[in-house]
Amino acid sequence: MDYSVSEKAFSNRDVYVGHFKGILPHGDGKYTWSDGTVYEGDWEEGKMTGKGKLIWTSGGQYVGDFSGGYLHGYGIFNGPDGSFYHGSWRMNIQHGMGKKQYCNSDIYEGSWKEGVQEGSGRYLWSSGNTYIGSWKGGKMCGRGVMKWENGDLYNGSWLNGLRNGSGVYRFADGGYYFGTWCRGLKDGKGTFYPVGTKHPSLKKWCSSVGYSSDGSSSLSGHLLNSMEGKARPTVKRSFSEKISIGGILRNSRRISHKAMSLDKNWTHNDPSREFIRYDSLCSLSQASEDIQHETQDNNTSVYEREYMQGVLIKERERNHTEISRKVKQRNKISVKPKRSCIDMFGAHRSYYLMLNLQLGIRYTVGKITPVPVREVRSSDFGERARIRMYFPRRGSQFTPPHYSVDFYWKDYCPMVFRNLREMFKLDAAEYMMSICGDDGLRELSSPGKSGSIFYLSHDDRFVIKTLRKSELKVLLKMLPSYYCHVGEHENTLITKFFGLHRITLKGGKKVRFMVMGNMFCTELRIHRRYDLKGSSIGRCTDKNKIKENTTLKDLDLSFEFHMDKLLREALFKQISLDCMFLQSQQIIDYSLLLGLHFRAPENLKGFSQPPATMHNDESLPTNDGVTSQGELLIPPKGLLLVTHEPGSVSTAPGPHIRGSTLKAYSLGDKEVDLLVPGTGRLRVQLGVNMPAQAYHKLAQDEVDSTDVELFEFYDVVLYMGIIDILQEYNAKKKLEHAYKSLRFDPRCISAVEPKLYAKRFINFLEKVFPDLP
Repeated sequence: MDYSVSEKAFSNRDVYVGHFKGILPHGDGKYTWSDGTVYEGDWEEGKMTGKGKLIWTSGGQYVGDFSGGYLHGYGIFNGPDGSFYHGSWRMNIQHGMGKKQYCNSDIYEGSWKEGVQEGSGRYLWSSGNTYIGSWKGGKMCGRGVMKWENGDLYNGSWLNGLRNGSGVYRFADGGYYFGTWCRGLKDGKGTFYPVGTKHPSLKKWCSSVGYSSDGSSSLSGHLLNSMEGKARPTVKRSFSEKISIGGILRNSRRISHKAMSLDKNWTHNDPSREFIRYDSLCSLSQASEDIQHETQDNNTSVYEREYMQGVLIKERERNHTEISRKVKQRNKISVKPKRSCIDMFGAHRSYYLMLNLQLGIRYTVGKITPVPVREVRSSDFGERARIRMYFPRRGSQFTPPHYSVDFYWKDYCPMVFRNLREMFKLDAAEYMMSICGDDGLRELSSPGKSGSIFYLSHDDRFVIKTLRKSELKVLLKMLPSYYCHVGEHENTLITKFFGLHRITLKGGKKVRFMVMGNMFCTELRIHRRYDLKGSSIGRCTDKNKIKENTTLKDLDLSFEFHMDKLLREALFKQISLDCMFLQSQQIIDYSLLLGLHFRAPENLKGFSQPPATMHNDESLPTNDGVTSQGELLIPPKGLLLVTHEPGSVSTAPGPHIRGSTLKAYSLGDKEVDLLVPGTGRLRVQLGVNMPAQAYHKLAQDEVDSTDVELFEFYDVVLYMGIIDILQEYNAKKKLEHAYKSLRFDPRCISAVEPKLYAKRFINFLEKVFPDLP
C-alpha cells in the first residue's frame, strides 16, 4: 500500500507533517498542537505507537515507547520542575521498574504501580537518610531498613510510612532496642541493650524477619536483581480504546499534571519531615558491618521496658549474665511438642502446607472468579459442589510444577464462598494476593487445645485454621443457614468464613482448612485479648504463663466497660440475633473474642466515684461533650466521637469490618467516627473501633481511704467478634466429656444445652458491658 508524505493543517490550528494511511497519520511523522506541544515519532492509524519524542510547552519532555496514544513501555521523562524518571510506563502512568530523581534531589529506585511506589524499592533523601525495603501505595509498608544521616538505624516492619510491628533500633552510639512499634511509637514490651552490651537476640531476631546476621536479605536481593537484570519492556501494540487526534493533546496534558502532582504529594508526605524523623539504609551489608564493630563486655546490665503509645510505663534492670544463662538453659531443654493434626508432614510440614494452600487457593479463585455472578442454589451446598484437582510435583496440563510433595486438592462449595466474598465486598485479586503472594504465610507460635494449627497472611488480614473432620461436617451442615444469616444481618459478629479446603497426600492422609477474617487486623495496636464464654470453672490463666499476646479468659477480666447508650443497644441486639442463630444450629461452646486498645495512661487514666454518678443519659450532651447541667459526660477526653464524614475516614471493606456506621446517643442519634489523638479518624462499626471506658474497682489496700469506692478508668477502643462456632451439641455424648471440655459445673446437665448456653453467655456479657442508668 502506498503511504503518502504530506503536510496537513487542521481546523483547530494543529499541524501534522509526515506519512498518512488514508486520512490518518501512519508511519513517521511530526504533530504540532496549537499550544506548541510537539510529538515526533511513529504513528499507527492515527495513534502515537512505537518510538517517539513528546515535548510539552511547560518544558516537560518524554522519549521512549508509545502505544495507542499512551506513554506505554520504557521511556525517559524530564519534568518541567527538574525531576527526572527513566523506567517502565503503562497507560501514561509510571508502572513497573524505574528510577526517579525529584526536584528536591530525593531519589527513588525500585518498583512502581499506577504512578506510586509499590513493591521493593530504595529511597534516598537529599538530607542523607536512606530506606530500602517494601512499599505500598507510595508509603513504606512491610519489611524494611532505614538509616538516618546521624547513624541511627531501624530494621523491622512498617505500615503506612510509620514503624509498625516488630523491629530493632540501633542507636548511633551502639545501643540497641528490640521491641514493637505502633504507628511510629514504641508500644508494648521490649529490651534495651546499652552501649557495649553483648546482644544474644540479634541473630535470632534477624532470622525471624528475613534478614541474616551478615546483613543479607531476600528483600534487598530481590530488589537488586530486579533492577540490574530488567529487560527493556516490549511495547504492547493493542488498541483497546480509540482516541481521536484531537484527544491526543488532552492525554498529553494529563501526563504533565500527573507527573507534577506526584512530586508535590511526595514532598508533603516525606516521612523524614513528619511526626518522627525517619532515615533509610543504603546498604544492608554496611549495617551488619557496623553491628560487628560493637564492643561487648563493658556493660553487664540490660533493661526490660514496656511502652504504651510511646510512653515508658515500666522499666526493670536485669543482669545481662543472668539473662544469657537463662537463654542457654532454655535452648538446652528439649520440649516434646503437642501432636497436631498435621504432624504427618514432619520437619517441613509448614513449608509444604503453606505452598500447597497457596497453590490450591490460587487455582480455585482463578477458576471460579470468571464464572458469572448468580444467586446460589441448593445444589451449590450439596455433595457434588466441589472442585477437585491433582497437583503433581512435576506439573500437569492444568497445574504448575512446584517444590512441595504431590497432593490432591478439594475446595468445598466454591460458588457459595465466592458469593460470600462478594457479599463481604472482598476483591478476589486482593484475597488471592494476600494469601498467595510472595511473602507467604506465617504460622502462629502455638496450636490451640484441639491441636489445630493457625496461619496468618503476610498482611494480617486472614487467619487460616486446620479443622477436625467433625468440625468440617458441622460447618458444611450449617453453611446454608449461615449464608442466609450473614445476608440478612450485615452487622453480624459471627466469624467471617471465606473458604473451606482439604489437602490429601498420597497414602490418604488429609488436612482440612478454613479461611477466616482476622478481626484484630486493625489500625490500632491490640494491648489485651480475652476469650469470654460466660463460665467460671477453669476460666483463668496461670499468671506465670501470661505473655504480651496471651489470650486471657473470663476470670482474668477485671474491667467493666461503659459505652454510649446507642452503641451498647446495637451491640446487644446483634449478639442476641447471633446467639439465636447459633442456638437454632444446636451450637455450644462459642466465645466472644474481645480486643482492647488502651490509650496512653498519663492522659487517660483517672479516679472517680462509682460509675453511676458519672453518667446521666437522660440529659442530652452538647457537641463539646458537656451535658445541659454542666456535667462532663466522660472525664478526660482521650477519645472523641464526632459526626461521621465519609470523605474523612476509610470506607474500604476489610476481613473484620462489620456493615454500616453506628449511631451514637451522645451526638443526637447521628452516625459517628472516632477521633483518636495522635492517630486519626476511624469509622465506628459493630465490633470495630468502638470507644468505651474500662472501669476497674480498686481494692481497699490500693487506696488510703475506704469511705468512698474508687475506680481506676482508662479510655479504650474495643474490637470483638463471636468465634469457635463449630462445636455442635450432642446429647448422646458422655456427659463427663462434655462437662470437661465445656468447663461447666457437672451437677447441672442443662448447662450444656444450646438455649441455656446462649442465655448464660448473654447474661455474662451484660455484666461486662453494664447498662448505665
